[in-house]
Amino acid sequence: MSTQAQGFNKVLVANRGEIAVRVIRSAQSLGYRTVAVFSEADANAPHVSAADEAICIGAAAVGESYLVAEKLIDAAQKTGADAIHPGYGFLSENSAFAKACVDANITFIGPRPDAIDLMGSKRQSKIAMIAAGVPCIPGYEGADQADDVLKNAAIEIGMPVMLKASAGGGGRGMRLVTDANDLDELIKSARSEALNAFGSGELIIEKAVMQPRHIEIQVFADSFGNTVYLGERDCSVQRRHQKVVEEAPSPFVNPDMRKAMGEAAVNAAKSCNYVGAGTVEFLADSEGNFYFLEMNTRLQVEHPVTELITGLDLVAMQLRVAAGDTLSISQDDVTLTGHAMEVRLYAEDPGANFIPQTGLLNLWQPASGDGIRIDSGIAQGQVVSPFYDPMLAKIIAYGENREEARRRLVRAVEDSHLLGIKDNRAFLAAILRNETFIQGEATTAFIGDDFNQDPSLQALKAQNQEVALAAAILCAVNTGSAGWHNNEIGSRFIKLACEEQTFELALSKADNQITTELISIESVSTDESIAPIILTVLEQTENTLKYLHDGIVRSVVYSRTKGEGEALGCEQVHLAARYGNLTFTDISLQSAKKNQGGSDQVLASMDGAMVDVMVKVGDVVEVGQTLAVLEAMKMEHPLKAGVAGTIAEVLVLAGDQVKGRQKLIQITATEAE
Repeated sequence: MSTQAQGFNKVLVANRGEIAVRVIRSAQSLGYRTVAVFSEADANAPHVSAADEAICIGAAAVGESYLVAEKLIDAAQKTGADAIHPGYGFLSENSAFAKACVDANITFIGPRPDAIDLMGSKRQSKIAMIAAGVPCIPGYEGADQADDVLKNAAIEIGMPVMLKASAGGGGRGMRLVTDANDLDELIKSARSEALNAFGSGELIIEKAVMQPRHIEIQVFADSFGNTVYLGERDCSVQRRHQKVVEEAPSPFVNPDMRKAMGEAAVNAAKSCNYVGAGTVEFLADSEGNFYFLEMNTRLQVEHPVTELITGLDLVAMQLRVAAGDTLSISQDDVTLTGHAMEVRLYAEDPGANFIPQTGLLNLWQPASGDGIRIDSGIAQGQVVSPFYDPMLAKIIAYGENREEARRRLVRAVEDSHLLGIKDNRAFLAAILRNETFIQGEATTAFIGDDFNQDPSLQALKAQNQEVALAAAILCAVNTGSAGWHNNEIGSRFIKLACEEQTFELALSKADNQITTELISIESVSTDESIAPIILTVLEQTENTLKYLHDGIVRSVVYSRTKGEGEALGCEQVHLAARYGNLTFTDISLQSAKKNQGGSDQVLASMDGAMVDVMVKVGDVVEVGQTLAVLEAMKMEHPLKAGVAGTIAEVLVLAGDQVKGRQKLIQITATEAE
């Protein structure tokens, strides 16, 4: 951080999405002018309109915009911004960027470059932590990185061990080894993944702590040597090393453990002359022993739970410290009140292995109420693109105690309606309702071991009541009053498609009472119950239908759109079901041709870029064979043949940008003998 005494006047936020909105809000509350940066894909994003000024920094790809330090510094100079807040992700932990800011006489709102460098290396930071007396997991963090040296060190430590990329995070370059015979293979694969992901194949080895708690301590330091800790956050509920639920305080940590962990975290920060907000992460075993994991030299995604239980604005504190102020609080001033929980709302489909989703957000209704906070970077009508992380918003709840916070968060998750794409709300609500989580007993193994068969992880399937509701909505007048078009008399037939199923229904009405009768359901067993469902429409607005069914009055949130791609021109209704978002397409006027088996077309699963096209016209392919690879939202997605046959058309090349549902490859199916 620059130590300029005069402070600064205008803050450029070198980020996007909800964290950019969050930083802009606190900066403006302190009287600073703000500048947003945006890529071409983010021109209409909420953070752009939230700032006083905004400037485009390049094309949609992060390598041409948000990750280009020169463009960010140039944007600051053009707009007269004399400080840069990096948010998290992107360049927030890039020491070269922090140094470039200082060299340009721009205050970097974060730690000094040398502290970022040290804590960015798991190997070097662990050596420093051992020297500072911070508890560390036994392991190997030596400079000799020869494969045989690593293998012998792992054997000496004893199985199980964890191989970790020294330069990385997010689970990449990480391998659990339970059998010494697997060491050669796993060292090689961990090193290769680390090299590709972080540009360094350097590894460390640690004794594996099985089923640990992931506990992190929020620390804050000023440039005068004052350092405090602000309690802990429990981030144990994780999926593939990515945090899913965060809460403060931890149900596992008692006051003595909190004090010991907090003091260790302060020692860690002081050992590298840390300045600003930082997080020291620990693993804790079932006996309460804790070990240094890493230090994140930035604001954390989960910082709101700490803000809610301490009453502090961490972004405002970052700005004040960066401007040269001393910390306004001492350790004795820090008090923890109540309980807070946070979950991350993602554009992803948990029922399809969490594949990221792209598309138009035709409805976004965040929940509100006592103790509810929504940090959002999205707006209704915005397009979720394939270029960035799929996190859209954070849903946070506060309560006087843990159970009150949990109940409020369940309601907030279920009452925050996002339609147009699939999301992970049902998955989040199911975790929060799980008895292991309710009892505060979830470890990092919870999702993989105890939750992996939960219904929220299964493919979506429309229930009969949702089918009936969709049919009623599509047939009803959408002008604010319940009823049907005047010229619709007697029965009406409708054919709906949803989640690879097709439903044929007959609807009849008497006053506002709508009777729906499912005539047939394709692609499910024929013995499924298809009894008539009677709905009484009580009230209808543009996005809500209140109805009576089986003596119970309920409401459902929906939106209506015109279909695209294969459903071009068809009426669609997007329905907010408790177990996930469903899209019903009225295909009554489409051809009655039925698909037998898989599709003979390969379509793009979402907007993205073609990484590889593996076939050419004339190639013979089998069912399930990977024909192409699509990259979107930092992930690669294999596209496979739905039928066996011969490639008739290849309509894309590697490197092409494609739209979701775009036709990529045509197969001439082999006729069954």
